[in-house]
Amino acid sequence: MTSSDASDIPPDSATTHAWTALGGDPALLGNVAYRAVSGGLPARLPVAELARATVGVCSLAAAELGARRSGGAVPAVRVDEGAVATAFVSERHLRIDGRMPTNFAPLSGFWRAADGWVRTHANYPHHRARLLAALGLSGDSGPDELAAALAARPARTIQETVYAGGGLAVAVAEPGESEIPLGGLPLVESRRMGEGAPRPLLAAPLPASGVRVLDLTRVIAGPVATRTLALLGADVLRIDSPGLPEDPDAHADTGFGKRSAALDLGAPEGRRTFEALLADADVVVIGYRPGALDRFDLAPHALLERHPGLIVAQLCAWGWSGPWVGRRGFDSLVQAATGIAAIEAKADADADADADADADAGGHPGVLPAQALDHGTGYLLAAAVLRALTERQDTGGGRHLRLSLAGTASWLIHGIAPAARVDGPAHDSAPWLAETASDLGTLRYARAPIATPAGPLDWARPPGRLGADAPRWL
Repeated sequence: MTSSDASDIPPDSATTHAWTALGGDPALLGNVAYRAVSGGLPARLPVAELARATVGVCSLAAAELGARRSGGAVPAVRVDEGAVATAFVSERHLRIDGRMPTNFAPLSGFWRAADGWVRTHANYPHHRARLLAALGLSGDSGPDELAAALAARPARTIQETVYAGGGLAVAVAEPGESEIPLGGLPLVESRRMGEGAPRPLLAAPLPASGVRVLDLTRVIAGPVATRTLALLGADVLRIDSPGLPEDPDAHADTGFGKRSAALDLGAPEGRRTFEALLADADVVVIGYRPGALDRFDLAPHALLERHPGLIVAQLCAWGWSGPWVGRRGFDSLVQAATGIAAIEAKADADADADADADADAGGHPGVLPAQALDHGTGYLLAAAVLRALTERQDTGGGRHLRLSLAGTASWLIHGIAPAARVDGPAHDSAPWLAETASDLGTLRYARAPIATPAGPLDWARPPGRLGADAPRWL
């Protein structure tokens, strides 16, 4: 059992909603509590409630799986809001030999359009090149040239022109005016697929010990999920294409506990190696947009036909149906397109007694205090995998799990009631930061927020260099 005190917060409606979406036993909700802190993730929207709920249900799912493996009762877990607030901005706390990584490139951000605002994403070189080409700008154009080009065009025209050119830009939507049908988006989708005998996991020191996870994800949300599974004992092998490398700084943040290999799935040898890995995998986590890997015969139904009993977990930006289903997306773009950026801009204007009267209509859009859609969806995805592993022990069969950043955005806007705040100590990230040596240099990093009966865990290994590991299971 974990200790508690007067500042502990019992499970709230957000935790209940998330645990229900995961198919969890409601009788277990009393096993999770939160240690309160003040000022961790301040925002108009209930970001702190979302953050602690996603980490809380992930911690509970881990405790449930560990208990099922050992044959004991599900233990209580106590999540620290300070750890959650620190982990939700882990990329900002990262230091590599003292260097602070740049989280957004110069051409990524909000820009005035002729009739409003747009948000661009150009962190990756190929996205930057496509953005500029779509707008008729030269490849060496900078922020001033981009600002002038965008200011002369309507926001929706920019959005569709850049999308047609393979780049990333969205019009900033007012609340309730999003082009994304948020009302029908589920938080978690889970389906049992196929038949098969139960696949029990033996008792082990950690809940996911011995579980083999193929990690086909990039950026933040998917890598946070697989980083969490690695923390809990899984053998996580990340696979990247040699022609599409990840940002090394992003990998330094989310690569803890994993190994990383490069495979060309378009080459016969690469496909054979990948199929051999699949044959012994328990879980495949896919973070590419819907349909992007179908040409490699990696659609979920194809994977489950070849490998009954596999757990296929998918993540996308915009949901699994509708006009934007095939579009690329990132947390910052989803915030802009769903009305979150406008809501947070209004919060900024409300806080400023001298704000202009038209601040709501024309003021600079705002942002959440963290890439909360990414991190929150990542912990939910890890929780869904853990619950699927628990269920598979009893029922067998495969599982197909689907989550999206837009689904998490819908939950944040429409599904979470702000909870009455419990006074706690002021948030301090220092206790939740650590340093380690690695092949990338000395890393300062945010510790994991997942709560266990034995206390906080740390990863068994720091991130290594991208693609440096052999494509084989331990």
